[in-house]
Amino acid sequence: MKRALVWICLAAAAWAQAPAPAPTPEAFFGHRMGADRQVVEWWKVIDYFHALGLASDRLKVIEYGKSTEGRPMIAAIISAPETIQRLDHYRQIQARLSDPRKTAAEEAAKLAAEGKAVVLITCSVHATEIASTQTAVEFAHRLATSNDAKVRAILDNVIVLVAPTINPDGLDLVTEWYRKTMGTPYEGTSPPELYQKYVGHDNNRDWYFFTQAENRSVIEGLQNVWHPQIVYDVHQMGMTAGRMFVPPWMDPIEPNIDALIAQDCNMVGMIMAADLTAAGRKGVVVNAMYDYWTPARHYQSYHGGLRILSESASVRIATPVTIKADQLSSQAQGYSPREKSWNHLEPWPGGEWKLRDIVEDQLIAMESLCSTAAWRRSEFLKGYYEINRRAVERHAPYAFVVPAQQADPGAAKRLLETMDFALVEVEKAAEAFTVGQRQFAAGSYVIRMQQPYSSFAKALLERQKYPDLRQYPGGPPKRPYDVAAHTLPLLLGVDVATVDDQFQAKLEKTTSFRFAASGLSAGDSDSWRRVNAAWKAGTPVWRNPKTGDFAVGARRRAGFNELKKPRVGIYKAFVPSMDEGWTRWIVEHFGWEYASAGNAEIRAGGLAEKYDVLVFADMTARMIENGYRQGSMPEAYLGGLGKEGAEALLAFAQAGGKLVFFNDSGEYAVEQLGVRAKNALQGGSSRDFYCPGSLLNVKLEPGSALGLGLPSEFTIWAEGSPVWESDDAGAKTVVRYSGAPVLASGWLLGEKFVAGKPALVDVQIGQGRAILFGMRPQYRGQSWLTLKLFFNALVM
Repeated sequence: MKRALVWICLAAAAWAQAPAPAPTPEAFFGHRMGADRQVVEWWKVIDYFHALGLASDRLKVIEYGKSTEGRPMIAAIISAPETIQRLDHYRQIQARLSDPRKTAAEEAAKLAAEGKAVVLITCSVHATEIASTQTAVEFAHRLATSNDAKVRAILDNVIVLVAPTINPDGLDLVTEWYRKTMGTPYEGTSPPELYQKYVGHDNNRDWYFFTQAENRSVIEGLQNVWHPQIVYDVHQMGMTAGRMFVPPWMDPIEPNIDALIAQDCNMVGMIMAADLTAAGRKGVVVNAMYDYWTPARHYQSYHGGLRILSESASVRIATPVTIKADQLSSQAQGYSPREKSWNHLEPWPGGEWKLRDIVEDQLIAMESLCSTAAWRRSEFLKGYYEINRRAVERHAPYAFVVPAQQADPGAAKRLLETMDFALVEVEKAAEAFTVGQRQFAAGSYVIRMQQPYSSFAKALLERQKYPDLRQYPGGPPKRPYDVAAHTLPLLLGVDVATVDDQFQAKLEKTTSFRFAASGLSAGDSDSWRRVNAAWKAGTPVWRNPKTGDFAVGARRRAGFNELKKPRVGIYKAFVPSMDEGWTRWIVEHFGWEYASAGNAEIRAGGLAEKYDVLVFADMTARMIENGYRQGSMPEAYLGGLGKEGAEALLAFAQAGGKLVFFNDSGEYAVEQLGVRAKNALQGGSSRDFYCPGSLLNVKLEPGSALGLGLPSEFTIWAEGSPVWESDDAGAKTVVRYSGAPVLASGWLLGEKFVAGKPALVDVQIGQGRAILFGMRPQYRGQSWLTLKLFFNALVM
């Protein structure tokens, strides 16, 4: 706040006198952008952009949100001075082009002739990929000060929004760690904690469920305001790949992405590749490694705009690296970094690679993209209108209906809030209506497809059919870059009906969503929030052991037993785990109190004095047992639980404690705690069985309190997940894969290897138990349906 007030005062003073010349990045930061071993703090980046804004009438700085830890998130709006003075006018043009229902084709043609193409450049979402923040500083200075023809064309035709980082917390964390380890053997390592408080690298997998503050700010403060024709997301990749990837994307392309968007991505990317090659840059690769499938990685392609990605070969944060030709990867998906091919025409020969090399490539790429936007300004604006017109004319299906009666009212509300946040229109039925043989009660919600952003809704409400892509006929599968499924109704456990044909109903637009809830139902996710709120307030909580329903208050109800607040610990290793972060986020989101339990605390023993249950998120057994290897990190961050930790956990369980293991962490229970179970999939080939992130059908076995509040059949998130089988007399299968079909959404090879097998096993250890989840029940904060299994494990 103080820093903002300073800049307000300086801006006021600048009006009273001629502005000073725009400071160069070198003069302001004391070094060239991309200089060896030079990193920057976020506050100084903010100060630089404000200084640039004071000195140039081409640039305006806005704060569009706050980070998770409260840092300001800023962007620079850069264009010709006369455009900067009329930003509201051009923003209104964007809004009118975005909705063809309100703008006739003749008017749209006039608006396309008058308007400006809008380009949003987002930088350093992954905080160890620091180059693009420094590139953004230099590129903004160039646009704000240069008068060459290319820059003038960009300024006259484009509104450029530059977000120097959309992860300021991580940028500062990495900067601090890099400086702390400078000159030591650990210079250039990643910090021993997530570079976003909760989700680390997965912050770029949150573009459709919107859980994190930074993602919500970017969408609410930039994308939904400016409706950009192009979003350019600037990244880095591994050191031994090609030097820079740009589109075209690899197959598959998600079917709800308009063909014109995909074609324009091809065009823009190939021009970027040509401009990089013309500048003498080597190792430029297209149509490799990165597909255009999951909406988890991008938002704008379901809102009429392009998503352009570039990935530059990394250095060790800011420390140069030397890569010999034979150290380059021999093969990557879609090309070889060592060999010439149509999509990798000039391989990089190897040598020294510096942060400045990355900045140079990114500067060329940014200018190329913005120049294309300038050159094809009216075509992009016409195309934007046309893409949204095609969405408005969509009729297959006609609509999705969310019935008023839901097993999980809280999850149904969250689904509709997600749609609303993404500018999808939702209507509420004022009266009951009938579609075919099904009747929907008054209060049901309807999402019709005849609207501009129906692609977003359709992608997330329908089931995915990921293509069976192989490296060669009969060979192993081509892995998706991320995952294969994103069906929100299955993840959340919400009843959503797909309606193909047009129907009649009395509908009214709404942004307020309510579903009837019968008390504290075991099936309602929001019940857990109310239970945790009661515990925090010191109010007794009761639970029906048969139905799982809750009651709150001092007076006991017949058939209910008191439910004691569990003392929850979540294991936190020195090696950062995104799944551990997601676990922390989800328990906080639902109001649970917990403590992070580290290696030293667990090795010390006496765990029963502090905890009733300890949770191990998805991580390898080696990570839990050993942690960082000797020599890879400073001494204070080495080691895992070791022998002492295993003994302490075993004693904890034998005395009545619960150990909960998600996905691969269950291997630790088997290897180190002697839990009698085996992974039935271990040692198999991906040619035979492959599940790269899909939703699979399961059945609930009767008789376990872990299943309270769940239907008898549902879906779980499986991503390389183990299948735990146990011959222990004290073991009980709680959830079992269906017979057939197993696949609900996504991609699955070899369903016979999991059909009918366990997906969740509860194994007794002395007086306690180990609960082995063959899934991630809290997957990226989205799988609210299977959260009930997790939450039941905490209290049973």
